[in-house]
Amino acid sequence: MSRSPSVAPRVALALAYRVVVRQLMSPGRITALVLLSLTVCIAGFAVGASDTADIDDAAQVISGLGLAVVLPVVALVFGGGALGDLRDDKTLVYLWLRPMQRLPIVVGATLAALTLAAPITLPPVLAGAALTGAGNGLVGATLLASAVALVAYCAIFTLLGVVLRRFIVWGLAYILIWEGFVSLGGAGVAQFAIRKYTRSILADQTGADLQLGDFSTATGVVVPLVATVLAVAIASWRLARQDID
Repeated sequence: MSRSPSVAPRVALALAYRVVVRQLMSPGRITALVLLSLTVCIAGFAVGASDTADIDDAAQVISGLGLAVVLPVVALVFGGGALGDLRDDKTLVYLWLRPMQRLPIVVGATLAALTLAAPITLPPVLAGAALTGAGNGLVGATLLASAVALVAYCAIFTLLGVVLRRFIVWGLAYILIWEGFVSLGGAGVAQFAIRKYTRSILADQTGADLQLGDFSTATGVVVPLVATVLAVAIASWRLARQDID
């Protein structure tokens, strides 16, 4: 008996992308995440309206709220749900109807998460940076740090959705406990927190004094991108060995 021909990687990627985007596009979910993202605008406006605020205050708002809360939470919802939701509602099996490699599926799912997360988070976070009145330097640094953060978080949380069923709980624990508190305990621990690298980009580009922001911009960009590649590779390997109902 002849085997069915394998689906071309680009076709598998496009198929996974379309399926995941449709799965994640819930009006209620998107509305809630937009409202969360708009809090950065409110905080940025408050800093800009203050007569005593400086670049450190402005960078702290963007880092502490935009990069540390809004971006990772939105990436968790979309990244974790990219394949996690498909598995939980038993629709992931439909990607197995034709023989296809697992890597394009994971890449397509990660890109789908990015496609939805970027327009929800980037405009409000950049607007918040502009509203602080700190100038174009902060806006440009925010754009770079936010882009790096989104790519890394979406890939890492896509992996989390493949590995764990309660990905929201574990993802929030990583964001709020590991990155929010544990990473402050020492330089060695902080190297495993994406927040350290995005803060470093912001601090290096603006000269702001930010805790954990002691890496160069190059390190702040390269390390999260390496983590992205590793997350996609591990998710592909794990997906190939899972039993799909």
